[in-house]
Amino acid sequence: MYAFQNTLLVSLVAGCAGAALSIIPGATWTATNTGEHIQAHGAGIIEENGIYYMIGEEKTDGSAFQAVNCYSSSDLVEWSFEGQLLTRTEEDGDLGPNRVVERPKVIKNDDTGKYVMWLHIDSSDYQDARVGVATGDGVCGSYEYLESFRPLGFQSRDIGLFKDEDGSAYLLSEDREYGTRIIKLTDDYLDVDAVTFGWEYFAESPALIKRGGTYYIFGSHLTGWDPNDNVYSTATSLSGPWSNWTEFAPVGTNTYSSQVNYVLPLGTDKAIYMGDRWVSSNLAASTYIWLPLELYGTTASLTWYDSWSVDLTSGAWSEPASVLEYEGEDGELSGGARTIDCSQCSGGVAAGYIGGDSDSDNNGVVVLDADVDTQSGESERVTLNIRYLNGNTNPRYAAVSVNGGEAQTAAFISTAHHSDTAGSSAVHVKLKSGANTVQISGTGGWGPDIDELVIPL
Repeated sequence: MYAFQNTLLVSLVAGCAGAALSIIPGATWTATNTGEHIQAHGAGIIEENGIYYMIGEEKTDGSAFQAVNCYSSSDLVEWSFEGQLLTRTEEDGDLGPNRVVERPKVIKNDDTGKYVMWLHIDSSDYQDARVGVATGDGVCGSYEYLESFRPLGFQSRDIGLFKDEDGSAYLLSEDREYGTRIIKLTDDYLDVDAVTFGWEYFAESPALIKRGGTYYIFGSHLTGWDPNDNVYSTATSLSGPWSNWTEFAPVGTNTYSSQVNYVLPLGTDKAIYMGDRWVSSNLAASTYIWLPLELYGTTASLTWYDSWSVDLTSGAWSEPASVLEYEGEDGELSGGARTIDCSQCSGGVAAGYIGGDSDSDNNGVVVLDADVDTQSGESERVTLNIRYLNGNTNPRYAAVSVNGGEAQTAAFISTAHHSDTAGSSAVHVKLKSGANTVQISGTGGWGPDIDELVIPL
């Protein structure tokens, strides 16, 4: 553990900022009201009255079931923790100790007014292979767990849900003895009715959307926690015929080291790919790979962007017009901070010894002087991408304030599993046109080592 305090001062040249916050794929995403990395793995998204709800798995203590969490956002960038929809019970049973509860997906039944959640329910050795069903009166309220079963008697592991334009709903189910099925649900969404289509292909973590008159289903090969080149298939009817499975990201990228968990429709003809970048040795440090998904006719294509912005009103997305990058080791270091070797960092070195012991009265501070020309000439909210190293298993934290304002807590999850790159933490702040001061200070412990500060504009 580092034993000194420090201050890091970095001056930035002028840049031109737009108004949109940025999505940083693979970064630490800190919930606005907890100061912790978002725990919503294997998630689904449901939108209601302009608010998006992300419902996924808590992985803080590993793979065994802990909770199904819900977060809310109006822009898909800043997320607030709303609560736990299901939690582990002390008694044996589907939600008990050492159980597997994965891939929670929620849809609303417009006829009954109920929100219906389907899940993958399993034993620790993955031999139960069942689905579970729960219902709630509110999208992010308390859910009543009803039961688990094998749909139509078939094994079911990774699952997805799809609600069609006519209100009919379908379970997407991966069966290790057969392949993958689309199974129509009953009118109340609480049970299965009949198989609509089946493949003798194992599409893990299946996700399905409809754009125009075309259905797209996405899935992953069977490689455990390791990523692979995910694939998709298309049809004009859920009952087929379906096209051959093919890759939608460049072959060899392993879908940018991720596994699909959901595909969110955007506008009238676009979509957002939402995937998990699993860290099998530390599942709590798994991150989210969200990227624009281009759909042309029956073709799907995924391209990597270090950062990008989405306009939910117009249904459009955009790349940053410019990106400012500043090496941490080039800043003014004080209070015991010094340059350290860092093979994962962009320049081979980083600003180390950031932060301080919890009992210190001289907490290390990072001060960023940013001279930014906004397009409007007014204050704009932008995203800071702080590139960093954290060799601990647990997260480190920092308090970030702008122009002397109230500080927000940012998390910096472990990068111990990174062999050749630094990590990223996304922090959303308001910068005025002209000179700004961004202060990053400790929260009672050591902060991350700073590789570089990146501002997409």
